[in-house]
Order: sequence, then C-alpha cells, then structure tokens
Amino acid sequence: MFSMCYTLREHTADVAVEAHGSTLGNVFAAVADGLTAAMCDELAETGDRFSFSVRAESREALLFDYLDQLIYERDVRGVLPAAHEATVRQTDDEWIVDASARGIPFADVDARDVKAVTYSEMRLEETGNGWEAYVVFDV
Repeated sequence: MFSMCYTLREHTADVAVEAHGSTLGNVFAAVADGLTAAMCDELAETGDRFSFSVRAESREALLFDYLDQLIYERDVRGVLPAAHEATVRQTDDEWIVDASARGIPFADVDARDVKAVTYSEMRLEETGNGWEAYVVFDV
C-alpha cells in the first residue's frame, strides 16, 4: 500500500495536483508536495523546518486553508516550502492540521510563481485505498 503520491495535471492556464494518501494527513502532504513541484523542478537540500497549524470547519476548507497558508509562508519567509508533513484530526466542531515543511531559501532554487489555491474543481474523498484529492492552483 502506498503512503502518498501526487501527479501534476495540466488545467487550462492553471496547474492541478491529483494526490493520493493512505491517511488524510498523507494526502494533504502529497498535495503540498505537488504544489512545491509546480513551483520548482529541482529542490536544494538546504533550509530549516518550520511548523504551523490550521483550523477550519470542514475537511475541504482545511485543505484549502492549509495550502493557502503554505503560499503565505512562502511569501513571508522568502522560502520554497518542501518535504511536507501533515497530521489531520477532528475535534467536536472543527478540523485541524498540524504541519511542517522545510523552507528552502529562494536563493537556492529556480522557482516559478503559483499565485493561489482555488476551490475550482477541488475534490477530497475517501476511497477503498485511503484518500484522493484534486486541487487547482492559479498560476
């Protein structure tokens, strides 16, 4: 059984990530790895890990907010988030992702801009093999 994987898909003028994971956290991290791949072909082994948590009212909103937070962290820290790890849990009334990524300094990579995550065609569903997600990013 797989742990997590992603595939970049062409999507009109945008880019889409189709991801699979054995757990909800793994599929979140796989989509984030796809986001990183959409921004950069070759990753440097530099950079320090940073952590953050995001809360939302639904799984789909949590995925959107998690990816949006990664784009925010990229812009504020001046790094390319990579090597993603995520754990997703549910409390009584909200979903929470506790996440980390390695922030590769922009000086160490040739990165392309991804402007934003979109709700356009977003899909997050449980399957017999774990979880699948499809997310479109505005480039």
